[in-house]
Amino acid sequence: MIYEPLVCLILQGAKETRQGDERVLVHAGQGIVVSHAMPVVARVLEASPERPYLALVARLDLTELRALHDDIGDDVGHDVGRARTGPAMTVAPMGERSLDVLGRYLALAHEPDDAQVLLPGLRRELHYRLLKADTSGMLRALLRRDSHASNVSRAIQTLRRDFKQRIEMVELAHSVGMSASLFYKHFKGVTSTTPLQYQKDLRLTEARRLLLGGEHSVATAAYAVGYESPSQFSREYSRKFGVAPRTDRASTR
Repeated sequence: MIYEPLVCLILQGAKETRQGDERVLVHAGQGIVVSHAMPVVARVLEASPERPYLALVARLDLTELRALHDDIGDDVGHDVGRARTGPAMTVAPMGERSLDVLGRYLALAHEPDDAQVLLPGLRRELHYRLLKADTSGMLRALLRRDSHASNVSRAIQTLRRDFKQRIEMVELAHSVGMSASLFYKHFKGVTSTTPLQYQKDLRLTEARRLLLGGEHSVATAAYAVGYESPSQFSREYSRKFGVAPRTDRASTR
């Protein structure tokens, strides 16, 4: 799947999320904050019919975050959240106040009339709490238009839009105002992978969606996402997902 910018609180169970060279294990009570769009492979590690895996996910609105950041600046009464480049996916215990907001957020699922009035304010409060958290540095770095994190985010937008096309990564680096070496360094620092592998991950994620939809053969799925060689596609697909594309295709019948 592709994680959009989000906050995820694990309520019950545990899961592993893998992106590039990074593997993240998350247990109940911990939260994940994702600042950039990330193609990931995830699997639930702890779940049973009696205690199923449960998580609460709220999408982050970068426009809302940016407006709040402009209001509160980089310091909010204490030395936290300095803008710096780091991994796009951060795992940490959720603070008491953030948990309180998420609890009230979840309660509105059964109160549609209340949600219509209260949800906008709760979402704003949640964004505010995340910006004040000790782990907010990456979000703040992303919101600065002149930061490396912001440049990487713009490059990701291009990769997502044109993932089926051949992209010259040096030209992509220059398009976001970075040298090739600086771009590769900070792109991997944020995403735990290279720009080229990130594009491949986008292609393979979309190809898997097409195969599981049941309307594409292995070859047509490969061509549809930009591969010129079905055999190369099959090798990279198997390496990423641990199963051959033909096996995934057969599971839909």
